[in-house]
Amino acid sequence: MHDYITYLEETIPDRDSLKLVKTEAQKFYQSNSPEECHEMGFRLYQSENFQIQEIGVLLLGYCAHAYPDALDFLKEKVSKHKNWKVQEVLAMAFDMHCKSIGYEQALPLIREWMESDNANVRRAASEGLRVWTGRPYFKENPHVAIELLALQKEDASEYVRKSAGNALRDISRKHPELVAGELEKWDLSSRKAQEVHKLAGKFIL
Repeated sequence: MHDYITYLEETIPDRDSLKLVKTEAQKFYQSNSPEECHEMGFRLYQSENFQIQEIGVLLLGYCAHAYPDALDFLKEKVSKHKNWKVQEVLAMAFDMHCKSIGYEQALPLIREWMESDNANVRRAASEGLRVWTGRPYFKENPHVAIELLALQKEDASEYVRKSAGNALRDISRKHPELVAGELEKWDLSSRKAQEVHKLAGKFIL
């Protein structure tokens, strides 16, 4: 374990390299057990190097299907990290977990995260699954993705609203009639809903 951490400290460059972070996390996941990913994920998150922390976050996403405490840590601890780049990786880790358990099975969890008091948790759900209709289950049930994202149209956080609007815009490329039908139902009396409506309808309105 110590040797691996030393290896990362020598391998991860000072400059930001998300591609390398994802590669290293995948390599460790593919060559180690969920138990080892679980242990290493927590250890790496203690690093002072945010990119090594990101590898830890991804490992916790990989193993969360077997270790509920890993998912809790992502939601309660990682979501409070001040670096926005780590929040991007949190979204990826959440998607990894949903993929592992199956997106249909993950629906209650997705809704739970989208209703969190923490904006970073809410955004991890809407952003992590983009492009939503490229994922199994949502590919066959795009209306479910649209309905979930519509829940964020008046979110208190602009950061979350933009994610939801952009995710709906993604879906509108292949399902313009479904997104247009959803947007037609919205009450646009609030500025928040107007903002999301504009983003979501960019290609269809």
